[in-house]
Amino acid sequence: MKSMTGYGRGEDRRYDRKFTVEIKSVNHRYNDVTVKLPRAMIMYEDAVKKVIGKRIFRGKTDVYINFETFSDDDIAITFNQPLADAYVETVKKIKDRYDIDHPIRLDLIAKFPDIITVEKKLDPDSGDQIWECLSAALDMALDNFVSMRETEGEALKKDIAEKLVGIKQTVEKIEKRAPFVAKDYKQRLLTRLSEISELNVDETRLLTEVMLFADKACIDEELTRLYSHIEQMKTIICEVQPVGRKLDFLVQEMNREVNTIGSKSNDLEITNCAVDLKSEIEKIREQIQNIE
Repeated sequence: MKSMTGYGRGEDRRYDRKFTVEIKSVNHRYNDVTVKLPRAMIMYEDAVKKVIGKRIFRGKTDVYINFETFSDDDIAITFNQPLADAYVETVKKIKDRYDIDHPIRLDLIAKFPDIITVEKKLDPDSGDQIWECLSAALDMALDNFVSMRETEGEALKKDIAEKLVGIKQTVEKIEKRAPFVAKDYKQRLLTRLSEISELNVDETRLLTEVMLFADKACIDEELTRLYSHIEQMKTIICEVQPVGRKLDFLVQEMNREVNTIGSKSNDLEITNCAVDLKSEIEKIREQIQNIE
């Protein structure tokens, strides 16, 4: 089980190039991957996403790729002659207009914007070497990233497992209390009737009333399903593949059963237990929002 939050960094240097890859992610309902890389490397975006898609299945993930080159083949120096001609011509006009006796020096022209531009480029004939270096840095970043996710996932797994123990104990308390609800209702009914009437109580009618109440307040099915959901969750949090959506569904079902128990019960102790269950299930729900 993995968390959706993570960070990983990888670096590789070979063939006079150095690639640095950083990956970070936060919670997200779906798998949203954004790759940010230099313009000269845009052709590798799909390949990078394909590698990431094999190891990241959920979360908002940002991938930052940077490269440094020490190879002459990866440097393009451009001289913009038309722009330089225009600059020089303008400078001459200024000299003539204001009678300025000053030579037009090379360092002056070179300072003008966009006269000389230096741009990183990737030699198309070095594609295999470039991908070898980039993929090595990417794999290292992914290893560190996944490792961090797994570490956080283990912490979440432990926390959820502990909460499930408490939830099961509360459900057991409800199960023990449930058989006495109808008996207490019968006693309260007898007490109330004795207070308002001197007449003899119709035992048959009383039993019918109690049976109707017991049937209406029966929570056996809800308790059975709750036990089942608890056991399913224990199994799911031990699975290797992404389980966030499964757990989210189970939490919804557990909440549904607890709400039904609370609405059916006419017993203060069971109602209090239902409130405690909802509180613990909500804590699990919050944790699940960070599970891949």
